[in-house]
Amino acid sequence: MTTDRRERVLMISPYPPVRDGIASYALQTVRALRREGLDVEVLSPGPSAAHHHLDLRGPRGALALAKRIRDYDRVIVQFHPDFFYPDPGDPRSRMAESLALALPFALARRLEVVVHEIDGRHGNPRRPDGLAARRLWRLPESIKVHTESERTAFVADFGVDPARVQLISHGADFRPHTQLDREQARASLGIEPDAFVFLAIGFIQPSKGFDRAIRAFHGLASGGARLDVVGSVRTDDPDMRRHHADLVDLADTVEGATLHSGYVSDELFDRWIVASDVVVLPYRNIWSSGVMERAALFDRPVIATRVGGLAEQAAARSDVRLVDDDVELRAAMIERLPAGNLPTTASWAEELPPEGEDLRAGLQERVRQRASSRPSLTGLAPAGERTAGAAVVAEAGRRSAPLRRLPHIGPPDTNHGRRSVRLVKRMLRKATAFEIDPIVQRLNELQAATVTALELEARAAAEARQADGKGAGAKQPGATGAEPTAAGS
Repeated sequence: MTTDRRERVLMISPYPPVRDGIASYALQTVRALRREGLDVEVLSPGPSAAHHHLDLRGPRGALALAKRIRDYDRVIVQFHPDFFYPDPGDPRSRMAESLALALPFALARRLEVVVHEIDGRHGNPRRPDGLAARRLWRLPESIKVHTESERTAFVADFGVDPARVQLISHGADFRPHTQLDREQARASLGIEPDAFVFLAIGFIQPSKGFDRAIRAFHGLASGGARLDVVGSVRTDDPDMRRHHADLVDLADTVEGATLHSGYVSDELFDRWIVASDVVVLPYRNIWSSGVMERAALFDRPVIATRVGGLAEQAAARSDVRLVDDDVELRAAMIERLPAGNLPTTASWAEELPPEGEDLRAGLQERVRQRASSRPSLTGLAPAGERTAGAAVVAEAGRRSAPLRRLPHIGPPDTNHGRRSVRLVKRMLRKATAFEIDPIVQRLNELQAATVTALELEARAAAEARQADGKGAGAKQPGATGAEPTAAGS
């Protein structure tokens, strides 16, 4: 008696609820494969909803993967160097990992690798680590990328047979995560029905260029336009936390710009896109963009910088405007504004720090002069209320600014150039986490509570002074008005 056995597929990738664009991409691919009737299991490099969890970084991770990979008919790897290479910047580490990863790659019955990002310089044939990488990339049956420029670069950088490098559409398996229409999405986010909304969304990191969008939006809030930057910091790296803090300060200096920091689920991600009028992708570098594909799902126009493979990704769309620099970015945003929202001045470039300058430079005085309280994820207060209470909010900002500029405390950095030191630091981190993490959390909560208390106190004091001033002003006209009456009598 024979039975038809479904093809067993192993997907190696981060997986929800991990906050990662590749995790969301993998989830949609898994759903598509299951619709085809395949038996799909997922192995993730960390705790998630996947079937299996395995630390893939380093030679030990590669060897552990080799023990599991032979049980499947097909293996699909969603590849990013950070998932496998403990220290992608160190040539010796890269060589050791490439050599180790070659074992599971060779043992797979049928191996497909979807490359989401890779540094072509690491395929230099004149270096030992480059030779190891080139041998590794000759092993997959197929390598998949999203644009022709990525394909051309990969073939040249790693010496791979062009016939094995295939193009796949970035959004081929994408499905909507929300059923709300524009009006419903805006109501749920607290956005005015008649507002014109620019949206920049994704992980907050320098490569995404969200600061460029905020700079370009300066002066465009007249008539109801707004810019919403939505996302969270992907890693707890000190540089990323500092960039986030600088972005918060920059958004405080630009009227109508709001940074919504926090976890963004797939449903909330799509809800923001539905609520927007234009999606802005001011990237500094990227291979291809999942956000562009999600904007296409909901027919939202896109403004994007001409980097990586975005031009090719956008080739089939008529509603994508590509720009080459910050001047063109601002011009493209102005072009999208309705006539009633056009700015009256173009002096924006002189009022903000130029591109390339540290965001922190020149911002602190502006922060002290402007509102300090953070808008919530549900949106801004009405424009009239913000204008009327500007003095009150500015006073709150002056009180709490020194505390708000302090970065949140995170876990200690376990990176180090020497592997032995790195291992010891990680062991110590694991051994002391149960003691340190609650203290770190409580310190961050204490900082946030102190900021709130200072701002509430400052608001109450400023509002009391305003009330006293209005009362005195009301009495003065009455007194001067009584004099002619008395004289006339």
